[in-house]
Amino acid sequence: MKIPDIAMGTPEGGEVKPSDFAGQKLVLFFYPKDNTPGCTTEAKDFTAMKADFDAAGTAILGISKDSAKKHQNFIAKHDLTVALATDAEEGGLSDTLGIWTEKQMYGKTYMGMVRTTILVGADGVIAQVWNKVKVKGHAEEVLAAAQAL
Repeated sequence: MKIPDIAMGTPEGGEVKPSDFAGQKLVLFFYPKDNTPGCTTEAKDFTAMKADFDAAGTAILGISKDSAKKHQNFIAKHDLTVALATDAEEGGLSDTLGIWTEKQMYGKTYMGMVRTTILVGADGVIAQVWNKVKVKGHAEEVLAAAQAL
């Protein structure tokens, strides 16, 4: 299946969509919230390995529902070098892919992002999906898959 080409906001106020990365592999990592422990670790891990992803011809884009301003603060606070996108619009990429979904915690139901990573081939076709990601060692696993693609 091809990745849907839905535009999202950038921290700088522009927009980005999967087709902007045509001709190269793309890692889309969907995460719940900026500046939370797991999300911070995941973004820092991808940042630390960005040169390896670049060498493998693979771009990285982190996606959450957080605002552009929150993304700017997240990037500055943790010296992130991976690109981030805001998928806050209803009917956005995370909604379309079913990653923004109903969750439950302590008996309460709410909408939230399921930590998911998608590896897209240079042809725009989804090559691999990691659902309900555990952060430890995840960036390394995604890099190995990107190198093998």
